[in-house]
Amino acid sequence: MEEAAETDASYPPIFRRPNPDPNPGSKHDADQRPAPASPVFEVPVIDLEPLDPVRLEEVCRSVGLFRITNHGVPSALMDRLLDQARGLLSLPFESKQTLFSDRLSYIWGTPSLGAKVSNLNWVEGFHIPLGQLKSRAHDLDSQDSAASFRCSADEYGQHMARIARTLFNAAAARLELDAKKTASYLSEFDGTFVRVYRYPCCPDIDTYFGMGAHTDSSVLSILCQDELGGLQVFHDNQWFDVAPIPGTLIVNLGDMMQVYSNDEYKSVKHRVLANRSKERISVCYFAFPMEDSLIISSRYKAFTYREWKAKVLEDIKATGDKLGLVRFRIDDPS
Repeated sequence: MEEAAETDASYPPIFRRPNPDPNPGSKHDADQRPAPASPVFEVPVIDLEPLDPVRLEEVCRSVGLFRITNHGVPSALMDRLLDQARGLLSLPFESKQTLFSDRLSYIWGTPSLGAKVSNLNWVEGFHIPLGQLKSRAHDLDSQDSAASFRCSADEYGQHMARIARTLFNAAAARLELDAKKTASYLSEFDGTFVRVYRYPCCPDIDTYFGMGAHTDSSVLSILCQDELGGLQVFHDNQWFDVAPIPGTLIVNLGDMMQVYSNDEYKSVKHRVLANRSKERISVCYFAFPMEDSLIISSRYKAFTYREWKAKVLEDIKATGDKLGLVRFRIDDPS
């Protein structure tokens, strides 16, 4: 499989070379490399039918990551979206770069679009802004694989928006957030997106991650992963594997939910390990505030989400990393 990966025309060229990055400074430090085996995390389970707000609050405070069941997303849709993604991502690299236009875009190497990062992530995929994605009637029966994929992504996104709103409303109620003030704290479609990721076979799993350790800038993120696994969560000062369970979805809280809760809820750090011989596919929905929503917290300086995005991009360009929450803490001298 390793030899095949080196000649796989669907991979970005840099992933086909045995040693794609000659610069030692871009490699992970030894203490950041994954251990040979990590313990499996007992992910808390949240049942959406019915949703227990008290249980949700407990999990948001203690972990910031949970598995949801009875979510109402048809398994056939989840399987179809993953299969369609596999087909499109198996196209030649050059074809994927020109396959989509404004409604979808092809990304690789970093989850931060167009930004320079300090470490290469061993990942590629499609970025799908849901606010711009409107399925047409003829897409349902289209023989065009890209059109069919857009249709599936649109349908999937509507389910994700429903789940995100359900979870957010319950969490906000437990935090006793003012409904009028927080009406703009979650936007189900505008500015919200789905990303489909493929993690190609990696010849040097001791050096590269599928995706390096990070927290999401979202309110919350909802992940559908295939059977391979590779997701890890940082909890109690160590890394744990998050095992995939068919038919369930993984939800993790993002930075915005931590701000909304005045640090009572956790924005969980997570990463994805690279795999030497098998590819991994996942689909993640990211829910954000409205762009001009003024976010107010007792622990953080007031800011709009537009200002947050600008600062994150500025930091990534300058340092290669997202500084995130520390940038906005009231006790931060900057």
